Amino acid sequence: MGEVNAEQGQQGRSASKDDLIPNVKHVIAISSGKGGVGKTTVAVNLSVALSLAGAKVGLMDADVYGPNIPMMMGVPTPPQQEDGKIKPAEGHGVKVISMGYFVPEETAVVWRGPMIHTAIQQFFRDVNWGELDYLLVDLPPGTGDAQLTLSQLVPLCGAVTVTTPQEVALHDVRKGMMMFQKVNVPLLGLIENMSYFVCGHCGERTEIFSHGGGERAAEKLGIPFLGRIPIDPAIRAGGDTGMPIVVANPTSPQATAFREIAAKLADGIRGTNAGAGDQPQASIGSLLKKIKRPQST
Repeated sequence: MGEVNAEQGQQGRSASKDDLIPNVKHVIAISSGKGGVGKTTVAVNLSVALSLAGAKVGLMDADVYGPNIPMMMGVPTPPQQEDGKIKPAEGHGVKVISMGYFVPEETAVVWRGPMIHTAIQQFFRDVNWGELDYLLVDLPPGTGDAQLTLSQLVPLCGAVTVTTPQEVALHDVRKGMMMFQKVNVPLLGLIENMSYFVCGHCGERTEIFSHGGGERAAEKLGIPFLGRIPIDPAIRAGGDTGMPIVVANPTSPQATAFREIAAKLADGIRGTNAGAGDQPQASIGSLLKKIKRPQST
């Protein structure tokens, strides 16, 4: 199996943005202004929701310092080499690549910017992604080297930012979105995670981290508000066991929230690219909405 050799720096052939992944229609950055907001959980469930609706989806774990996607997608077995390229692992219909496959689990990744650049470049250049409608890229928190590298290497369809409702998280998210604006990456929308908690015994709703902050931030930035995801132990359990909530309990309110956000994201991308010659599945948004919803009680 070919290894990702980050020590090569930025040497080697230079490829144009379109040359690295010619068969991938839309690359979407999943970002957050700070850690601990559930960004990777959102990336995992959105990618699986899109795949369940019939799209061809890939998920790149570009968070080289904390690569959790192999565990959360339930695909711990490393990818193999095929015809001189790395064949991605696959879980729940989604093609997956992660630095977690190339370094021992207990080893800390201590890299400078050029090494991160090369690793992400190889995830594009040396991985056989095949034809994809969407490639979601789970970025590290903040506004560092990985974000800049991604914007330089491939034509990004846009960026989605994940936040929690409290003001300290929203302050950081505004900085992150402004960074994408500076490098001319479209802002596809904002997702408010851990938005509220519903007691499983009495049904009372508690807004643990305040209320409405994500929607206010989106309005202030002039970007779409994609939706709210409740905090729930089942979502955490799905990440620990490799069974995302959209698979483990597809009719739950939590899974419904992820599907609705995925539908809005897909429809927003279609609207942004209206009139373009080569579109992803035209019915992706409507397919997501047709998946069985939980019955009201």
